[in-house]
Amino acid sequence: MNGEWTNRLSALVKNIGNFAKANKPVATAFHNLEVATRENKVLDAKTHELIALAVAVTTRCDGCISAHAGAAKKAGATKEEVAAALGTAIALNAGAAYVYSARTLDAYDEM
Repeated sequence: MNGEWTNRLSALVKNIGNFAKANKPVATAFHNLEVATRENKVLDAKTHELIALAVAVTTRCDGCISAHAGAAKKAGATKEEVAAALGTAIALNAGAAYVYSARTLDAYDEM
């Protein structure tokens, strides 16, 4: 391990801090949104992090991956559980491309 993801997380934290200084209202709103997703505790921390990782993959967000991979591990997610969540993300992302391909052909036909 060369520390790539740890370094990415450190850089992310620094950059987010810089952004927060430049635009405190948006940074605060984003932080409050994240807090709100955990507020009613319907999902346990592990499930929350597994969903976050699946979404991170589908949105191709390295910052999200670096933030949520460690959080998932800390919340007790096993490598197998992470892989299962990522498998769902892969299936859904391919499914989304399939659905949007059908929609694109529909748009083409309509035009």
